[in-house]
Amino acid sequence: MYGTFWALVPPIIAIVLALITKEAYLSLFIGVIVGGLFSAGFALVPTLDTVVNDGLVAAISDNAGIFLFLVLLGIIVALVNAAGGSAAFGRWAEKHIKTRVGAMLATFVLGVLVFIDDYFNCLTVGSVMRPVTDSHKISRAKLAYLIDATAAPFCISAPVSS
Repeated sequence: MYGTFWALVPPIIAIVLALITKEAYLSLFIGVIVGGLFSAGFALVPTLDTVVNDGLVAAISDNAGIFLFLVLLGIIVALVNAAGGSAAFGRWAEKHIKTRVGAMLATFVLGVLVFIDDYFNCLTVGSVMRPVTDSHKISRAKLAYLIDATAAPFCISAPVSS
């Protein structure tokens, strides 16, 4: 099957199913199962072994460090939100940020200041600035663009970053 047309069948099935059903995760899962079936010669138990051991376990073990790092970053952001850090910044922002341009500029500046990691930047700035930009009628898409435009470029250029 390697290097033949049949190697294209699982991704084609996944893409077509995603377009038809609008369910990306289920479609990807079905594509993985079909690929496992092809790889294991259509035997059910070896297919399960192939999908779990050669696919899932190998992917997790290769990326375990980044998974752990992202979980820890998510925990830090949740703690900041639970401790009221986002609410305190929101109260400060209500007093000092009066215009849409000011809200966008504050998003940009905060994105530059949080340069620990690009993922951490997106999570933190997004959760902190969402209420501020919502109150100034700035769309979530524009907020996402502002955060994305500052997260990776400034984290890469910062001398101290993950």
